[in-house]
Amino acid sequence: MSNEGRKSIGFVSLGCPKALVDSERILTQLKLDGYDIVPRYEDAELVVVNTCGFIDSAKQESLDAIGEAISENGKVIVTGCMGKGDDAAAIRELHPKVLSVTGPAAYEEVVGAVHQYVPHTPVHDPYVDLVPPQGVKLTPRHYAYLKISEGCNHRCKFCIIPAMRGDLVSRPIGDVMEEAERLVKAGVRELLVISQDTSAYGVDMKYRTGFWNGRPLKTRMQELCEALGEFGVWVRLHYVYPYPHVDNIIPLMAEGKILPYLDIPFQHGSPDVLKRMKRPAAAEKVLDRIHHWRGICPGLTLRSTFIVGFPGETERDFDILLDFLREAQLDRVGCFQYSPVKGAAANDLPDPVPEAIKQERWERFMAVQQEISAAKLQAKVGKTIEILIDAVDEEGAIGRSTGDAPEIDGKVYLDGITDLNPGDFVEAQVTGADEYDLWAG
Repeated sequence: MSNEGRKSIGFVSLGCPKALVDSERILTQLKLDGYDIVPRYEDAELVVVNTCGFIDSAKQESLDAIGEAISENGKVIVTGCMGKGDDAAAIRELHPKVLSVTGPAAYEEVVGAVHQYVPHTPVHDPYVDLVPPQGVKLTPRHYAYLKISEGCNHRCKFCIIPAMRGDLVSRPIGDVMEEAERLVKAGVRELLVISQDTSAYGVDMKYRTGFWNGRPLKTRMQELCEALGEFGVWVRLHYVYPYPHVDNIIPLMAEGKILPYLDIPFQHGSPDVLKRMKRPAAAEKVLDRIHHWRGICPGLTLRSTFIVGFPGETERDFDILLDFLREAQLDRVGCFQYSPVKGAAANDLPDPVPEAIKQERWERFMAVQQEISAAKLQAKVGKTIEILIDAVDEEGAIGRSTGDAPEIDGKVYLDGITDLNPGDFVEAQVTGADEYDLWAG
């Protein structure tokens, strides 16, 4: 059947998994509206660029992507985190040819702009218009991000997310569960739960009771995890603040209902620095809770991120951070050197740390963590682990263990094993390890 009369749209998606989910929703709607999504500028009648505005380097990448799209195509719509306030003005000043600029999660506005600038009356063709029931996904078929809320109620001084995305707004639990069910039925083997603050899910709704398949469910983290655990797929929690009720989630991990994996952005180990950051957690209590969690679920993988060189950070603060790292024995760690972000309250703090000292502290931090990571992975050699396969080529298969989130953590290499497919679960014995990855066979 003919595809004549259909319009083609290009799409550039930048930034974090939360922005990726926004892109997926926009793409799904465009596909439902009869547009084709194409990978090349020259084949598109218009290009949508979903921007990231978290740090200055990300903003520059977004501006460069907009410029490239204008140069290669000419008709460009901009959305995402740079689409608000001063950043939006900067985009219009630097790229006056941009057709429209909208902020994050502006699904209706983006789709409306596409209809305005590339209007068409779709002719239904059942052979080409079939959108899979889970929508259009930008991730591989076997894993998907499940966004449960938007925005954040915290006011951490280094962060501008509340200014960009607003206060916490939780999705109704029925909607979240229906989306999860569609994804699992479509072949997804791993659900990655994301938000700006996963632990706060439902607090804005006073944990209102919703319904899924006729069942009452409270809009709350524990009930969500229990329900997601019924699907029999991997469920991985990201961006979890260590509120007291997180303790209730650990038994679900010990029972195998959800993955024994927690992504908690601790950011620092010094109480003084955390106070200056305006972080909602006390470092000294965190260590006790980590020991408690591991007592309940010994296989727990803890991932976190830290900032070194925050304004006012002293050498003593940094030593406390290193002590925290050695005591916590975290499995996966990312570390960033503090950089001022336009609009962040931290810019007004006194005693900025010189760039050379930031770099030196970052190197010392990474050296300590590499030793911890290498020892933890070495301890897995000889053990049999479950692996989710991500890719297979002529050299073998590449997958991830329960302790590895896609893109940000390590991989498991199964050299010479080529009779697997992405999305397969396999069990294999670990034969080798380095600071980040495992080998199994």
